[in-house]
Amino acid sequence: MAYKSSDFRKGLKVQINGEPYVMTSMEFKKPGKGNAMYICKLKNLLRGTTLDRTFKGNDTLEEAEIMETNVKFLYKSGDTYVFMDDQTYEQYEMSAEQIGDDWKYLKDEMVCQMTFFDGNPILMTPPNFVELAVEYCEPGAKGDTSTNVRKPIKAETGGEFQTPIFINMGDVIRIDTRTGEYVERVKS
Repeated sequence: MAYKSSDFRKGLKVQINGEPYVMTSMEFKKPGKGNAMYICKLKNLLRGTTLDRTFKGNDTLEEAEIMETNVKFLYKSGDTYVFMDDQTYEQYEMSAEQIGDDWKYLKDEMVCQMTFFDGNPILMTPPNFVELAVEYCEPGAKGDTSTNVRKPIKAETGGEFQTPIFINMGDVIRIDTRTGEYVERVKS
């Protein structure tokens, strides 16, 4: 299927030169004279690079054969992360390079979203919020609960995050995976 330029919008997944892209922004401009222009920013889903392109009113882009499904994180073996589709029980492997910094959020049995291109996993997205136990942190000073002072903690996954000074070892904290920031302490 091909998308006409009038179908262009943010979030559209297209294929350019055989590679998948997602449209991260689209601006429509109609000058006083001449054809309408569609100024687009596209992010390559394989390499993470950004592409700026301007399309005319009669241009088309091919739809990317992208499939998204929920998978469960099973385990890490060396630099390989293994996931399983609960419906088909098929297992998928992704390299540490593909996972990037999202390894900090991965706990056993965690359900994540996986994106496939041509049947191969290209992107793993953890849930928006994860709850992680604090494995190690320095003790906070008494009375520093109202200030905006931060300290580093090490979570059960091995990831390090900045939290308020009142967080202690054994606490469970909620982290926003989109920003990597502390949200709140979870009451047990």
